[in-house]
Amino acid sequence: MMLEEAISAADCVALQLANDAERYAELGRVLRSTAFNSALTIARGSSDHAANYCAYLIMARLGRVVASLPMSLVTLNHAPLATRDTLTIAISQSGQSPDVVEPIRYFRAGGATTVALVNDIDSPLARAAEWAMPLRAGKEQSVAATKSFITSLVAGARLVAHWQDDPALHDGLSALPGALGEAARSDWSGALEVLAPARNIMVVGRGIGFPVALEAALKFKETSALQAEAFSGAEIKHGPMALIEDGYPLLIFATRGPTQAGLLALAAEMRGRGARVLLAAPADVAGRDLTLPVAATPDLDPIVAINAFYVMAAQLAEARGMDPDRPRHLSKVTRTN
Repeated sequence: MMLEEAISAADCVALQLANDAERYAELGRVLRSTAFNSALTIARGSSDHAANYCAYLIMARLGRVVASLPMSLVTLNHAPLATRDTLTIAISQSGQSPDVVEPIRYFRAGGATTVALVNDIDSPLARAAEWAMPLRAGKEQSVAATKSFITSLVAGARLVAHWQDDPALHDGLSALPGALGEAARSDWSGALEVLAPARNIMVVGRGIGFPVALEAALKFKETSALQAEAFSGAEIKHGPMALIEDGYPLLIFATRGPTQAGLLALAAEMRGRGARVLLAAPADVAGRDLTLPVAATPDLDPIVAINAFYVMAAQLAEARGMDPDRPRHLSKVTRTN
């Protein structure tokens, strides 16, 4: 089911893009007309990685500083947070967890602009937010989120496109279903020989591509019981370098943009130190091990990159004798406070 749902992401994105256009346009007009003193994201797990991507787009394109809210400040500490003139964006597949719902209620009651990007539009989160935007991923059967994560990325990018009113980003979004279809056909089987016997792995990205590294590391843990840590390419030499030894596996996502050159240099250096590097980079990059699919614009590349990874991750779980649809100890809906 994980593989089938990852492959279906292109259709889910097409469905999302075909709906709610005026609602997004209206939200964009509201965001452009409002002066925010602060912006926050509220999410857990894969949804938090999607929030990281949305936050990066907002900061890079719109110049607003965005922080991830430690939800326990609201749910457990009951901190007296200033809420007025704040944009608060929650992302969730189920919209059920109290530690996502309660902060949105708190901030909305305090006068914040609250947005929920949520798959279950009838959920408590959707009801709590002023602006509930459906992901339209459909019901996800596999415990490991795939199509709901991809549609979360798309919803975040749509929010930014309408806020910025950027025709190029709108055009890039329109082309995503085709790009995702191609991404699902990517052949990353060359990674299986390295990863099937592995005990651990470091996943590296930077900038707009770092959320993909975070998500890949989570999926390695979830579906293959492979100990994985995600690091920014800028952090490797601040301590994680000590882990590198002969044969140590690294998956490096060298997506297009200003961070790519540094990640390619890092891949070469890590190979020189004996690491078994799996360099995922676009087709025009020499020395790549895995071909990264690309979108119409580099800011959307992470959306198609993760779909190529998901197909490989489902194959890897089976190669390691595991069921990617039913990770041990995990359930589809997680409720925390």
